[in-house]
Amino acid sequence: MQCYDEYLRWLYRGGRPNLWARVQNRATAELFARGILPHRVAALGIHGRRSGRLIWFPVALTEFEGHSYVVSMLGRDANWVRNLNAADGQAILRHGRRESVRLVDADPALSGPILRQFLRGAPGARPHVPISLDASPAEYERVAANYPIYRVDPAVR
Repeated sequence: MQCYDEYLRWLYRGGRPNLWARVQNRATAELFARGILPHRVAALGIHGRRSGRLIWFPVALTEFEGHSYVVSMLGRDANWVRNLNAADGQAILRHGRRESVRLVDADPALSGPILRQFLRGAPGARPHVPISLDASPAEYERVAANYPIYRVDPAVR
């Protein structure tokens, strides 16, 4: 398991995906977009802040108290987070069908429990978030401040 965790960290050394991670992300995003895999995964498309082109990548959706959430396992400096901020939260979610959505910052009071739920459902994210699954709620609150969490809402037209 430790070897696998090291491999996952290697894919995103320095908080950025290396070439192999980018290839894997493209392939995974395509599978997620087709709706082939479980409901908790999807492809998220956001327009690049410089290129303007739609960039797709795989995400794990977390269900919490009746809402879906997306968490940045790489923190605030992830490229998609910066693109999302430039796009005012506008994005496209695909899991079999294409849906225009708006990603809105989650309520900070819910961020700890949402992060815990996310890590339980997205094992590939665990090596990137420095907390154990059995950590206290207070520890999750402290760590969650470093990982943007967005509620998935319908797009405003």
